[in-house]
Amino acid sequence: MTKRVFSGVQPTGNIHIGNYLGALKQFVQLQEDNECIYCIVDMHAITLPKDPKELRKNILDTAALYMAVGVDPSRSVVFVQSDVPGHADLAWILMCNAYTGELSRMTQFKDKNRDNESAPMGLFSYPVLMAADILLYDSDIVPVGNDQKQHIELTRDIAVRINNKYGKDTFVVPDGRFLKEGARIMALDDPMSKMSKSAESALSRISLLDEAATVKKAIMRSTTDSDGEIRFDAENKPGISNLLTIYSAFSGVPATELERRYRGEGYGAFKKDLAEVVAESLAPIKRSYAEIRQSEELIRALKDGEERANALAEKTMKRVKERIGLGR
Repeated sequence: MTKRVFSGVQPTGNIHIGNYLGALKQFVQLQEDNECIYCIVDMHAITLPKDPKELRKNILDTAALYMAVGVDPSRSVVFVQSDVPGHADLAWILMCNAYTGELSRMTQFKDKNRDNESAPMGLFSYPVLMAADILLYDSDIVPVGNDQKQHIELTRDIAVRINNKYGKDTFVVPDGRFLKEGARIMALDDPMSKMSKSAESALSRISLLDEAATVKKAIMRSTTDSDGEIRFDAENKPGISNLLTIYSAFSGVPATELERRYRGEGYGAFKKDLAEVVAESLAPIKRSYAEIRQSEELIRALKDGEERANALAEKTMKRVKERIGLGR
């Protein structure tokens, strides 16, 4: 049977290769055999202050990148979260069925709230909004990174809790589809940390729209080690192992074959070739993005996605409200 897939990406700036290899490529693959709903989660983006003009631009940039990498809005529902009121409506209902104890244990909140007792309430409660995003569409599968496992568990816990109170088919209880081994891309300047859009140094990441010269600069300056041996060993050689992962993901060549190919070569030659492989792989995405971003197709796709998403969300909200006694 066809499964319904939901996922979303925050519009917090240019998407990097970690997002692409770990999530967006999976989005494209999943739409082949599933009913896919892909959201730009702009409401999540405002848990911390954002410049309004920049946020609006980033929303359209992210939607255009979805399409540029191969997400097809005629096959998948692509829309902006805040265009569908059901997300906020359902989040409140779920919040009334979630517990402060389970939210206070969320790792990402604890990491972001160190030594800060005046964090925005949204930073504390956004996992409930994430649960609403998923449950609003009767999602069967949620493709996420391993760092989101806790959020999927919370979503499942809340869904089961409400099903036990109001009827077992109030919500579909979703399953997380976690990234395969090797899809986790680390920061170029600190291979012990995950690649991030919010990292201070621009050289820690490669963004999908970076120029070839920028890609080369980031890779050539990436952190490795002093022994010069090109060998995959994530524990003892995290830097070169991360670069091998990136090379393999873009080229399709297994890391073991790359080790053989570059045996006896220095890091310089390896990095130079890697920079060319990554730049060549990103070039068609950049070309497609430039066309889509300036076209009316983008706005039409998001409007169509909004209508399709609202139709699905309204059906769920009608069922949920009837179960819990809201409305007439």
